[in-house]
Amino acid sequence: MRLRSLLLLSILLAAVLAACAAPVSAPPAAQPPAITHIRFALDWAIEGPSSPFLVALDKGYFAAEGLSVVIDRGTGSAGTVSRIAGGAYEMGYADINAMMEFNVKNPDKALQAIGIVYNTAPMTVFTLKDKGINSPQDLVGKKLGAPAGDAGRRLFPLFASQNGFDPNAVEWVTMEPALREVSLAKGEVDAITAFYGSGWFGLTRNNVPPDDIVAFMYADYGLPLYGNAVMASPAYLAANADAVKGFMRGLARGWQDSLADPAAAVEIIKRREPLVDAEVEQQRLQLAIDRHFLNDEVRQNGFGAVDPARLARSIEMVAQGFELSPAPSPEAVFTDAYLPPKEQRMPPN
Repeated sequence: MRLRSLLLLSILLAAVLAACAAPVSAPPAAQPPAITHIRFALDWAIEGPSSPFLVALDKGYFAAEGLSVVIDRGTGSAGTVSRIAGGAYEMGYADINAMMEFNVKNPDKALQAIGIVYNTAPMTVFTLKDKGINSPQDLVGKKLGAPAGDAGRRLFPLFASQNGFDPNAVEWVTMEPALREVSLAKGEVDAITAFYGSGWFGLTRNNVPPDDIVAFMYADYGLPLYGNAVMASPAYLAANADAVKGFMRGLARGWQDSLADPAAAVEIIKRREPLVDAEVEQQRLQLAIDRHFLNDEVRQNGFGAVDPARLARSIEMVAQGFELSPAPSPEAVFTDAYLPPKEQRMPPN
């Protein structure tokens, strides 16, 4: 019995010594932080007004949020909306009114806006001083030029009704976008419809002195529409809420930096697009800041937000102008759920 106990004790001691001699396994390696990849489409070429996005990318604001963002130029808001809806891009930047039209016509692929960048829509009627058109009512009997699908042309009946004249009392000349400002500069038409920035710089490029340009921006004449916004599909937003919130935090910082130092913002644009004229792009950015990025509403509510009553009214107008039925609900068009807190998205002093 004693011999058996000694034998068992020896076996147990040997097992303990073997366990102590076994190498200690290394702790598991720390996992690198997850990176979310976002393909992002702009509405148009990379220009001065694109700077909030490019500044956020260049300064690492997106990277600091765990995002790997690729930003591509667009070919127009309608195309950008379609590419996001089709899955070529996770997120993008386009005219919220074009998005509304797409959503009504393609309810199974509808997108949702999550942050307004152009607080005022840029649709504008341009004319020249020598045409004698000093108010919207003076357009009666005049010849207007624009592409058939131009947003300003399509919303012109609303512009006319808001300003007390018959929209059918003008003659339309359909033309390619590249010929629009040229035709006005040459006197072939009396006025054109265009986005404010593109029309203004298109005319000055055609040797029209700035003092000779007369502009009636729809936002100043009874159409309080919103303009370009960041957007994505509701499914993507729900599945990637943290990444989307991080994107909007980074973008708010890029927007603030662009307002604080437009010249530095354009330097970043120039590094991305070496062929652009930095002086022109700084003028283009400053015009966007003055006319679209910053106004009393933005100073009160911060970057990205909407005024609910104004949004509801603008949806009614767009639904009427684009003949959309049924009109989309404000909740389907826009959500502020992904915006950073208000104090993080106020304009710089």
